[in-house]
Amino acid sequence: MKKGIANYQIGDTFDYFLFIKTSSKGVASNGKAFLSLLLKDTTGEIDSKLWEATKEDEELFQQGELVKVQGEVGQFRNRPQLKIQSIRPVQPTDGVQISDFIEKAPVEKEDLMERITEAIFEMKNPNIQRITRHLVKKYQEELLIYPAAVRNHHEYVSGLAHHIVSMLNIAQQLKKLYPEINQDLLYAGVILHDLGKLKELSNAASPAYTLEGKLIGHITIMVEEVQAAAQELQIEGEEVTILQHMVLSHHGKAEWGSPKPPLIREAELLHHIDMIDAQMNMLNRSLSKVAPGEFTDRIYALDQRSFYKPTFEN
Repeated sequence: MKKGIANYQIGDTFDYFLFIKTSSKGVASNGKAFLSLLLKDTTGEIDSKLWEATKEDEELFQQGELVKVQGEVGQFRNRPQLKIQSIRPVQPTDGVQISDFIEKAPVEKEDLMERITEAIFEMKNPNIQRITRHLVKKYQEELLIYPAAVRNHHEYVSGLAHHIVSMLNIAQQLKKLYPEINQDLLYAGVILHDLGKLKELSNAASPAYTLEGKLIGHITIMVEEVQAAAQELQIEGEEVTILQHMVLSHHGKAEWGSPKPPLIREAELLHHIDMIDAQMNMLNRSLSKVAPGEFTDRIYALDQRSFYKPTFEN
């Protein structure tokens, strides 16, 4: 496979295959239609424009399609943009498939599932363990392939499971530092907090927000799921309410999407672990794309900051 899109410079000509992450129609100042495509491969993504797009183009080049693209890498508002000169759908004779162009978690699905299962096995509270096991089993197939988000962090295949496992590893270390922590509650919060995204997002390869995602959101979806699981398993008790609170409060503040702030020690910790892992994922992936002595692109979710990569070794 040729070098990825992230390695192309301004002025380079691109002539290879890319995956359509998003597609939207616009109308230029001359009244002619154009398509804005976000095209990607495993190295990154690039905003692209197909000017003077026809109705047929609109129908052909939709989200989730693999295409052969030829064009020139230009610049718009200090960001690379691909001006498409020719584009066509992939044909069987091209010998490429979607999985070649979609970024995946750097850990195998089986290893991710093994770590999640191990954490559930370690739980001593039967109510917390049963609810967690029930929901993981219910959504296991989707859990192992879905991303953790549409953009910003862990937005790749198996990203949600990768996010959960990274958070479990942070939680395990914090338990050593602060033995008073209720490990069962913290592990359950880590595993369950984002499972609602399996209903909030449409699919694993090119996720968009579902109607349920737009109108209800993953936090409320998961609070209802915990309640339904408890009823199905005939579990009553404080654990159910506290697990719901862990989910409700994990974004930390109302302006960040949490209906309640954390009011339990483990809920406060869950919020910080979530932030640490999401931010480190964004930083590591952005820094991997620049050389020592350079700044990253601005990272939207980190207050539009550009981060510097030092020239000296770790």
